Amino acid sequence: MKKLMIVALSISYAVSANASSHESEEIEQLKEYCAPDVVRLCPDVSYGDGAVKTCLKKNKNELSVGCAEALKKLKK
Repeated sequence: MKKLMIVALSISYAVSANASSHESEEIEQLKEYCAPDVVRLCPDVSYGDGAVKTCLKKNKNELSVGCAEALKKLKK
């Protein structure tokens, strides 16, 4: 559980620098849906410099449906 909280905070920090209120909602969905995927698919990835995002893209075929949808929404 502690690892999921750290992942959620890291995701939030990585994508929230210039977020609008609409983007903030999408970021919350990203944290909710992608944190388990980050733990599962990217356990040894260090946070920062886009490493987690790169890892998720590399493993896009293994992402949960919720995480994949959250990432799509964030790209729009």
